[in-house]
Amino acid sequence: MHPVPRRTLLLSRADVRSLLDLDSCITAVEAAFQAQADGATLPAGVLGTPTPDGGFHVKVAGLTRARRYYVTKINANFPCNPARNGLPTIQGVVALFDGSDGTVLALMDSMEITTLRTAAATAVAAKHLARDDARTIAILGCGIQGRSQLRALSRVRGIARVYAWDGAPNAADSYAREMAAELGCEVTATERYRDIVGRCDIVVTCTASRLPLLYAADVSAGAFVAGVGADSEGKHELAPDLLARSTLVVDVLDQCARIGDLHHALAADAMRRGDVHAELADVVSGRRPGRRLADEVTVFDSTGTALEDVAAAAMVYERALAAGHTRDFALGA
Repeated sequence: MHPVPRRTLLLSRADVRSLLDLDSCITAVEAAFQAQADGATLPAGVLGTPTPDGGFHVKVAGLTRARRYYVTKINANFPCNPARNGLPTIQGVVALFDGSDGTVLALMDSMEITTLRTAAATAVAAKHLARDDARTIAILGCGIQGRSQLRALSRVRGIARVYAWDGAPNAADSYAREMAAELGCEVTATERYRDIVGRCDIVVTCTASRLPLLYAADVSAGAFVAGVGADSEGKHELAPDLLARSTLVVDVLDQCARIGDLHHALAADAMRRGDVHAELADVVSGRRPGRRLADEVTVFDSTGTALEDVAAAAMVYERALAAGHTRDFALGA
């Protein structure tokens, strides 16, 4: 007699949005980096395939605490989609497995998870690497991720003023109106970001740029910079000299050395792997210090690890079970 296949939960983007809030995601992501430091994770991995207009990547990781979870996320990333096809830049699926027996527990839309966990990682990094009195923020890239980044930063630092820049016409103006109304702070659109980043305590880049947006000379002493957009070999937001002259923290060293802004700094011989200050897990756990000096420039190279995805997906799954979600099927039937 064959065993009855266990059911696989199906969760749409709307389901994920209703089950995962930003504050909980920040908590889950920080706990996942602590778990990595504690040795309670399975190694993260990434595989990418470029295409003429975008690309695909597969990211995997696992958590091995009270319950074992393993995630495989497949994302398509096509930056021209919104303007050309009326579709989101990122589309994909997260498969959540039982890490003990391999059962497929859930298939869920990846867009909301990717948006929230990426911003959550920046918030965790800012908590440890930005000055306590950081109040002025520049956001370069005013899409969905740029909105989520500012929301996440507002959870860990008080915000007095925000500058917004985007390469697309009118995108920064729309962003400024929307985020000012939502967060109750001053948000100003700018056409020349280099005129303002030197006055900012926090700078976040979340673009699809293939050429550096920021150099060491652009950033003021004491600033915290998060490079979020470089998640494949061809993308490049932070110049090698900025990384070389800063205290650099990465999400995953091997991954950043392959596809992050660190990849370009290594290729330019501007720095060596040993020059990297720490992985984020080391800082979260206290094994390595975060910010040490008020005038220190700190940089977070965020390529997006599936460790963040498994933390978020496990939370979504457990909340879905608790809420009685019933849309499922027997994948192995």
